[in-house]
Amino acid sequence: MLKQKLLLSLSPLLFLSASAIADTPKKIKNWVGGVDHLGLTVSNLDASKAFFTDVLGFKTLGNDPAYPAYFLSNNKITITLWRVKNDAKRVEFNRAENVGLHHLALSVESIKNLSELHEHLKMQNNIIIEFAPENLGSGPTQHMMIREPSGNRIEFIARGN
Repeated sequence: MLKQKLLLSLSPLLFLSASAIADTPKKIKNWVGGVDHLGLTVSNLDASKAFFTDVLGFKTLGNDPAYPAYFLSNNKITITLWRVKNDAKRVEFNRAENVGLHHLALSVESIKNLSELHEHLKMQNNIIIEFAPENLGSGPTQHMMIREPSGNRIEFIARGN
């Protein structure tokens, strides 16, 4: 019930596109053109890389064994995966108590593709599906939420027409 109330209160913002939300005053120059890349710290670099490449179809652009890191892209977004430096001191992701990334939202072309992605993800053994595709607010937009192998939350969202 709380999740539903929260979604209903946020749904007007979530239904708007970034261009509709951005109302930059005329006197202030807009210096930012968009997101260049997203960097995620992960506990299991190889499993998280495999999730993005083998499950979601991203391509590997490169890596940095000294850091260590992988640089991935699907030609629409670039994601960098950085292995946590000290696994013994790592703090597990907690969206309600940590400052920083709450979740990564990736767009899916259609509600049909979202449903097919859900079926594909159900066959994976190292991710957690928090919830299956469902309406966002009263619809027609649908979304689902998962945790990738290192625990980062990823939302997949299909904007219905």
